[in-house]
Amino acid sequence: MLEYTASLQQAHYFEPWLNFVHPCVRQLAFAIASPNLIQHLPSELQIQHTFEFHSSALWQKYYTQYQTRLEELDQNPDPLLQFLAQLKSTRLGLRFEMLLWFWLQDNPQQRYHPYELLGHSLQQIDGARTLGELDFVVFNHQTQQVEHWEVALKYYLAECDYRLPHWYGLNRDDTFLKKLNHFTQRQFQFEHVLETNIQKKFAVLKGQLFLPVKTIQSVTAPTWINPARRLGLWGSFIPQQQIYRLSRHEWICPDRQPTSSPAQWWCNGLYYDTRQNLSYMYRQPALIDSVYKCYNLVTF
Repeated sequence: MLEYTASLQQAHYFEPWLNFVHPCVRQLAFAIASPNLIQHLPSELQIQHTFEFHSSALWQKYYTQYQTRLEELDQNPDPLLQFLAQLKSTRLGLRFEMLLWFWLQDNPQQRYHPYELLGHSLQQIDGARTLGELDFVVFNHQTQQVEHWEVALKYYLAECDYRLPHWYGLNRDDTFLKKLNHFTQRQFQFEHVLETNIQKKFAVLKGQLFLPVKTIQSVTAPTWINPARRLGLWGSFIPQQQIYRLSRHEWICPDRQPTSSPAQWWCNGLYYDTRQNLSYMYRQPALIDSVYKCYNLVTF
């Protein structure tokens, strides 16, 4: 059986996205209400351009202010579906960005949040050279400041001793360290946009982190992990309980009803136990043998 230790998991999490019926509305609620993956920048990260994270409490506040609108969309999701239909890519990160874009612009007279969307996907060009692109530029009517937001939906698996260099995406070229370095070295390099100064910079970094089953009892999780976000597990172990494989869009938020039968044939992917609200990333043994060789060489 797959179980968490009490030191790693809370008894209760703020997960209101599970209350909605329509899959896209559940995903939208997750995009708004879920906390960032980390609560502060890891000490291993070399900061070049500073940036911040919104607090978990602030995301909860924004969800609460938008809850009645989400309930309306759950009854009639057409405005959301029409907006998402503009997206031709199947990339989850772009879908997540579209969900936040919908929320930012679905805000008559600042009814649901204090932000006015000034621009999206703004390329910064110096002659023939593209310097980068800003995901969102917003004006915060509460603080009277222009903010630059970079958004990302990420799924990282811890290896070895859980230090920052040892968190990998499903593509091993995608590491947590590389992503945070990209934030501080490139994505937050800009001080001006739309002929105005950028006064605040925020990373919106959501998704899920996964701890390896084989080391969960013996390694202490880093303090930079946000305890408000539920952790997943990963490994080559096939659990005894009945869990099903999630479709790609369900990685953002599982549908209310299982979309497949309990797994009989196992392949790489994300699996889900509705009874424990447990996410399990299965990786075939051949892909992770080197991980545990690495783990065995680590001295604590």
